[in-house]
Amino acid sequence: MPRAAQPTNPSTGPSAGSSARPSKSSRKEPALDAIGSVWTRPQRPRRDQPTLSRDQIVAEAVALLDTDGIEALSMRKLGTRLNAGATSLYTHVSNKDELIELVVDEVYGEIRVPRPESGTEWRAAAVECGNNVRAAILRHPWIASVLGEVGMAHLGPNMMRLTEDTLELFESGGFSPQRAEVALKTIWAYVIGTAATEAAWLTMLARSGQDEQEWAERVAAVSEQAMEPFPRLRQLYAEQGAGAADQTRRSNFDVGLDVILDGLEAQRGA
Repeated sequence: MPRAAQPTNPSTGPSAGSSARPSKSSRKEPALDAIGSVWTRPQRPRRDQPTLSRDQIVAEAVALLDTDGIEALSMRKLGTRLNAGATSLYTHVSNKDELIELVVDEVYGEIRVPRPESGTEWRAAAVECGNNVRAAILRHPWIASVLGEVGMAHLGPNMMRLTEDTLELFESGGFSPQRAEVALKTIWAYVIGTAATEAAWLTMLARSGQDEQEWAERVAAVSEQAMEPFPRLRQLYAEQGAGAADQTRRSNFDVGLDVILDGLEAQRGA
């Protein structure tokens, strides 16, 4: 998602009482490579034909992450999987943080934003988009632990395409550009927050060697005992425990997304 512009810090500019202005020749633009993002630094010159492409590196990194998780990701291990030395990797990325920027944008590239044929279909399209985002996060649960931690993910080409297409979806449905941005941020906050929680939960289960239903049945008795003093929580737990755990997660997600869209519907055309 695009990041909001940061307010100017008045302490960094000329004092209010000073009429002196720096000359154009004395002004210095910040070096893009100092920002610390693969999307802003200049491409390194290549003297020889590289043995590995960026696409190969990113694809293998995603496969490693899907199999072993974020803790297992290292430049050395990735190089071993690719039968390549570190030099080949550093032709494309300066460090692990830049690699994470690339794999995150690769996951964003899997997410499809439907294009509704008419403005009245915006809601169904938004539901499909939200489900596509959730599905991508659950396919790659490691992404929940790195979102927002490194670099400038909002400048990745897939992320920018995803943002542009989502804004178009809402604007075609009758939202003003300003309300479309609010709709995008609201839905993404809900979907990513919910799916990231699910991903963390499923990662914990995978480490324990249990599936979701086995775990639920195993802790049912102790959970019911702990909730004895809390009647509302006990009732909620009983209702949700009646169905399959994965279906309960799915149902909760769908209901929450509907509530969000109900609120956005009231803002459409405002």
